[in-house]
Amino acid sequence: MRFRCIEDQRDTWPVRVLCDALEVSASGYSAWRGRPERARAVANRVLLGDIRRIHEQHRGRYGAPRIHAALRAEGRRVGCGRIERLMRRHRIRAKTPRRFRVVTTDSRHTLPIAANLLGQTFVATRPNQASPPGRTRRRHPAEPGLAGGNHLHSDR
Repeated sequence: MRFRCIEDQRDTWPVRVLCDALEVSASGYSAWRGRPERARAVANRVLLGDIRRIHEQHRGRYGAPRIHAALRAEGRRVGCGRIERLMRRHRIRAKTPRRFRVVTTDSRHTLPIAANLLGQTFVATRPNQASPPGRTRRRHPAEPGLAGGNHLHSDR
């Protein structure tokens, strides 16, 4: 991880300064650069290209399970967890469908609009003058329901 950081910053800072800052030897960094890339890293890079290809073919709708199935159909033996990890690491995500929202208000009608009896003054001077919408009274004290605040007028 430290050597990778030095590799990323070597165009900006001298390698010796970066090695001193990260407390690694310059010879260790040079040895790391000379080593061949691991086989697993090469295989992951090839797999990532296939993941991106399948993801783009399906317009970004495929997530890890579907990409896994597509790769299996192509004859590739690869685990779903590995695909998930590579997708997460490279920020490849499937598009999710929009949530269905029920529209209950029809504003395109010619009916008259009901009068605003409360006028946004939620105060009543006598019982049963007005009640808030969507609330029901309890019929019996033992019944479950809303506890208080059901009406705008209170004797207290």
